This record gives sequence, structure tokens and C-alpha cells, in this order.
Amino acid sequence: MSIKDWAPEARDYMVDGITYVCEKFKNRGPGTQSERDAQAYLKEEIGKYADGEVLMEDFVEHPRAFMGFIPFSAALGIISVIFYWLAPRSIVFPIIGLVLTLFATLMFLFEFMFYRDFVDFLFLKAVSRNVYASRKPSGEVKQRIIFGGHVDAAEEWTYSYHGGLKVLASVIGGSVGGLFVVLFTNIALLIYTAVKGLPESISGVWLALGIIMLIAVPFFIAIMFFINWGRLVDGANDNLTAVYASMAVLKLMHDHDFRFENTEVACLLSGSEEAGLRGAKAFAKKHKDGLLAEVPTVFVAMDTMREIEQLQVYTTGCTGTVHSSEAVGDLIHEAGLECGVDMPRAKLYPGAIDSDGFAMYGLEASGFCGVNHDPRKYYHTREDTPDNMDPDCIELSLKICLAAAEIYDKKGISKK
Repeated sequence: MSIKDWAPEARDYMVDGITYVCEKFKNRGPGTQSERDAQAYLKEEIGKYADGEVLMEDFVEHPRAFMGFIPFSAALGIISVIFYWLAPRSIVFPIIGLVLTLFATLMFLFEFMFYRDFVDFLFLKAVSRNVYASRKPSGEVKQRIIFGGHVDAAEEWTYSYHGGLKVLASVIGGSVGGLFVVLFTNIALLIYTAVKGLPESISGVWLALGIIMLIAVPFFIAIMFFINWGRLVDGANDNLTAVYASMAVLKLMHDHDFRFENTEVACLLSGSEEAGLRGAKAFAKKHKDGLLAEVPTVFVAMDTMREIEQLQVYTTGCTGTVHSSEAVGDLIHEAGLECGVDMPRAKLYPGAIDSDGFAMYGLEASGFCGVNHDPRKYYHTREDTPDNMDPDCIELSLKICLAAAEIYDKKGISKK
């Protein structure tokens, strides 16, 4: 009998646990008291099934920076458009417009595209935390596999709830495209000015470009309301499904008094993933030369285990700017095949999962998710509730984790 066959035993445990956390710990935004309280509760829960001390580590962050830059970038874009139309009056206006647009563009690139802490210092500090627990092997620890999900929940995405993909894509595409139009138009105007001097008026090609920039303004205004800062979602699917699947791995091993001979199995419950992977990055940075370097270690992240037909392996994240371990991806894929599901590699998408935070530090990590890239109405909205879960998908995710642990124990990973 394979340990993956134990998965159905934990079905009710996972569903009931997710429901309890959603009801007990509302508004678990990154760096909130509710998020920290939920982590303290989960520390006690996972402690029932783990060996030794369960680590609960606080870290300082600026949680609003990751999405909070958006209205500021949009406002700078609007100001730059106004300054463009004032350009014939003074060279100062296009220069200031370029500086503002360049700063807005850099915020977008570094905070969202690269998931880097670029303007975090401009936002208020908060304290989040990670929880880490493990089950030792019966013999010497020679390798380790960690399963993980994030405990925090997101602020509601306005256009996911009101309009879906068409509206979401239009607002994002129009605002981002508009920002680059403003940037390059300002650059072109300054180059023209350096060669021929300021144009006497906004006419001809400059008029056409100015009209395009004006068309971008409504998109800049719309993107300011991308996040509904007044509403935090329950986060049942995103991402308590992964939290409880990870915990259930240790629980089932405990319940069956099972240990691998030389493979340690661990669980990481990260904080503040919705603030730009801040929890996973904090854990990886702190332990990359210590705990995570003691023995060969792989990390398997999960996120939004909701749709079986959408289960995919994620080896490229942060909007294509971070590449994680193909070898760990192969491990997850093989585990999926053993459980009856052939998970393809996910295509490029605008986002990231916790394994990307590990990959940034050169660690062996990959992940799998069960979410449609054409976002369903529950994704990052008030409909992400316990009554909108798929227990079958959660159970299958747990089964894949158990299979991955068993495969890893037998043969590790093959680095390419």
C-alpha cells in the first residue's frame, strides 16, 4: 500500500479546518493581527503532528507596497499626460513628465514584474510571520521535502468581481500600455527638442500621440480602483486549501506512525504571499545558508487548489522573470501521474507562487496549482468562501503531495 492511499482519511479534517479558520480569523490580510493570530493557532495545530519545536518566526514587511504602488503609478501617469500638453510652454514640463513616468514604470516593473522590494520603504511597516514544522525520519536525515501554502488572504480585486477577465484584462492592458506610451512619447519629445527645439504647438504627429495619451487617462483612473482596500476575502481556496493539504501530510504520517528512513518531511505555512511573496522570501533568505543547506532540500508550493482540470506544474513565475526548479517540477509531475492526473507545465501568467520566493535564492523549489488563468469569480473576491471549495481537488492535491514525498524518498530528484 502506498501512503498516497491515506489521503481520503484527511478529507474532512481539511475541509473542517479551512471552514474554522475562515470563520474564526476574518480579514487575514498580510501583516494584520488576524493573520498573526491564525498563524499562532496553526502552530498549535501542526504541533500535534510534528517532531520537536515548531518554528514561528516574525518578520517585518511593508505589505501595502506590492499593490499599493498602483494608484500612485496611475496618478503619475495622469500628471505626465497633463505636462505633455504644456510642453510648448517650457522644456521643464516634458522633463518632469518623463521623470514621473519613468518612476511609475519602475514601480510597476520592480514591484509587480520582478517581485522586488523597490518602494516598500514608502509604505507603513507591519509584522507578519511564518510557521515551520517537520517530521523526522527514523534514521539519519539525509534529505528533506517541504510542502507549503500561505495563510494570508487578499484584498478583493474589483474587476474580478465586477466584470471578469474581459474587464480585468482591458483595465490592466490599457493602463500598462498607456504608461509605456506616455513614457516613450516623453522620451521622443525630449530627443526632438534636443535636435530641433521645442515644438511651437502640439500638432501633427505630436497631436496624434497626445490624443493616444488622453485615451489612456480613463484606464489610469480605472486601475486606481483595481484593489478594493476595504474588503478582505475569506481566502478559503486561496490559500487555506494548500495550508491544510500541507498540514495533512504530517497529520497522516503521525496518525499512521509512519516515518521514512532518511527523508524528513516538513510543512511551511507562509505569511504575506499576497504582499509579493514576502513570507517565502523572508524564510528562504533567513535559512538558505542554515536549515535549508544542511541536507538536500526541495520545496513544493501549492496555491488555490480549486479546479482539478486546471492542475498544472509551475516552474516559471513572477510574470516570467523567475525560473524555478525543473527537477522539482518533474517530481511533482511524476507524482501527479501516479495519482491519475497528467499535469502540464503552466504557461506564462501574471503572478507568482511561494516557490518563486525560494527560487530567487537559488533553492530547489517548484509548485502546482489548481486555478484557471481565466479567473473565475471566486478568485480574489468575496466568493472565495468555504462553501465554494472543491473537496475532491483538495484531497487529490494531498494525494499528490504524499506521492511526491514517497518518490522523493526513493530516488530524490534528477537535476538538469
